[in-house]
This record gives sequence, structure tokens and C-alpha cells, in this order.
Amino acid sequence: MKQEKAKKGSKTAVAYWSLVGVVSAVLMSVQCVLAESETIWDRFSTLMQSFYVQLIAISTIVAVTMAAVALIVRLVSRNQRTVDEATSWLKRIVITWIILNSLGLIVAYIQPLVAGGNYGG
Repeated sequence: MKQEKAKKGSKTAVAYWSLVGVVSAVLMSVQCVLAESETIWDRFSTLMQSFYVQLIAISTIVAVTMAAVALIVRLVSRNQRTVDEATSWLKRIVITWIILNSLGLIVAYIQPLVAGGNYGG
């Protein structure tokens, strides 16, 4: 009686793992077929856009925080050298933030010009 249950249990285990193997193979083949609709460059472009959006969000928060610190130092300090340094840092922060935000505009403008690897200028 126990041997029959052991044989039945082992058959069930073999059937289960066979089913898992077949389903895995089918999913992998379907994934390859469906993945061909998106090229590696489309995926790279999507990833870079996502990265750029996150970079802009973080840089804006950091720029506002650092600009606030520079303004507070500029307003509170009695030392002229410290005020000049704070003003210098404030200019650098604003210029860097403008450059980072304009990169997206530059890429959006240049991308149609060089679409497909053929310069249309």
C-alpha cells in the first residue's frame, strides 16, 4: 500500500515538474516573439528618457535647496567675502540648473534632424 502511494506521489511530482518545464519553455518562446516589436534602441531611448526625468526632478530639488542656503548665507553674513562667495555659488547653481533643463530641449530639437542615422540638414 505504501509503495503504491510512493509511486503515485513520484508520478505526480514528475508530472508537475514536466508541466512547469513546458510552461516555462512556452513563456520564453512567446517572450522572444513579442520582444521583436521593440528594438534595443527604442528600449535605450525609453530608459534614457526615464533617467533624464528623474535627474531633472532630483536636480531641481537640490538646486532649490542649495540656492536657499546660498541666499540665507548671503543675507545673514556680515563678511563681504562670504557674501561674494554665496553670490558666486548662487550664479553657478542657476547656470547649472538651466543647462540641465535645456539638455532635453536640445535633444528633442536635434533628434528629428538625425532620425534614422541620416542627417537631413
